Amino acid sequence: MPTSDPSDSYDALRRRAVSHLAPSLPLLQELGDLFAAAGHELALVGGPVRDAFLGRSSHDLDLTTSATPDQTEALLKPWASATWDIGRDFGTIGARKGDSVVEVTTYRSDVYDRQSRKPQVAFGDSLEDDLVRRDFTVNAMALRLPSLDFVDPYGGIAALAARTLMTPSPPEVSFGDDPLRMMRAARFAAQLGFAVDPRVRAAMSELASSIEMISAERVRDELIKLLLSPDPRSGLTLLVDTGIADYVLPELPALRLEVDEHHRHKDVYEHSLTVLEQAMALEGPRVVPGLDEPELVGGPDLVLRLAALLHDVGKPATRRFESGGGVSFHHHEMVGAKLARKRLRALRFDKATINDVSRLTELHLRFHGYGDAQWTDSAVRRYITDAGPLLSRLHLLTRSDCTTRNRRKAAALAASYDGLEGRIAALRAQEELDAVRPELDGNQIAEALQIRPGPVLGRAYKHLLAYRLDHGPVGEDAAREELLRWWAEQPESSAS
Repeated sequence: MPTSDPSDSYDALRRRAVSHLAPSLPLLQELGDLFAAAGHELALVGGPVRDAFLGRSSHDLDLTTSATPDQTEALLKPWASATWDIGRDFGTIGARKGDSVVEVTTYRSDVYDRQSRKPQVAFGDSLEDDLVRRDFTVNAMALRLPSLDFVDPYGGIAALAARTLMTPSPPEVSFGDDPLRMMRAARFAAQLGFAVDPRVRAAMSELASSIEMISAERVRDELIKLLLSPDPRSGLTLLVDTGIADYVLPELPALRLEVDEHHRHKDVYEHSLTVLEQAMALEGPRVVPGLDEPELVGGPDLVLRLAALLHDVGKPATRRFESGGGVSFHHHEMVGAKLARKRLRALRFDKATINDVSRLTELHLRFHGYGDAQWTDSAVRRYITDAGPLLSRLHLLTRSDCTTRNRRKAAALAASYDGLEGRIAALRAQEELDAVRPELDGNQIAEALQIRPGPVLGRAYKHLLAYRLDHGPVGEDAAREELLRWWAEQPESSAS
């Protein structure tokens, strides 16, 4: 957002900051008076200051002080309705007053152990020394309280005006202290739309391998924030171009398959990023043929975005050049589902997210061929039941997977999927397929076959479920007749 006159940009940013901080200023100045009366400094610092200058809402009120944690707690207890000291080891005391929550941290001058990357917590003597240890200059600004004096020793306001990420200390020092800051650079690029300074990019490339020192959980959390941002492509591209993705998400750069001279296959890497963007664009209410209420996959949706990004990760391992000049990727959806599961496990994602993303990866090709094959109602039922609660996301992933520039082909695919969704809506209304079950429950099956619960009963249940999917509602009598027919063919029946 640079202008011809830097002072114009600064004044505009300052007015915006005051406007956005206005609701919190009475509380902040009250706290400033409280600390000043006790002989201590206090300042609003980091993200809240940055977001105020950007005109973004921030729910955090992070403060830093010259007071020790014990002194901070003693000041806050009579002032606040509640306090907590879960961050005491790092100098942080939290407090709540009414609807407002603040965290107050003693000035820090941490020294990092370059082997473990864990900070040896040391308290500092000045606000300026505290600010230099922060990740980026846009996060190294402060507002002294209660005076409201703006403190910017490392050029954060200029970086905001230029929409550029730079570190307060040399990038190689900053990233050497905490390599996770490289992931944060990519995340802020995606969240804020900032470019990274060339020196920052060079240091990220040079120190890319040091990200392996960081725990999988911390990497995962940054990746999640990046993916849920307004522009994940820019952050992901930065991770790939600097080589950091080779260590945290190697399946993504592996999609950059070399394009042969005859362009016999798509650029899978660019395709995947486009699918991600197209899936994001479909988040939110969406009108579906045959449904009275809009279908909703609320955004930002982590499962959908992960599936969109990873749906083709099985292609490098399954690529084959055919004799006729084509390229095939047979069963890449099955291979991709396994690779997605393995990677998400390595990043310590929760089990539900791992299962959902790998299942969507496995199912993302199921629709293709629908228009030519003229699916039976049985095939549509299986599509619904195989997707289960992921059906709405599968709709969006499948639609997003079309990145062809051929408008006629794209329109035909969209119309074909419209037709499938219309049939799904009609079948759901007719048969209530969201709760499809065999027409005999487990107790009825056991009674009809005179068997106990166990593997045989499970097989019988699965057979009746398949029969239900193939034939639709047939009634209990017909289901029992089919069950007995099936049972007569089983070896266990003669022993019962």
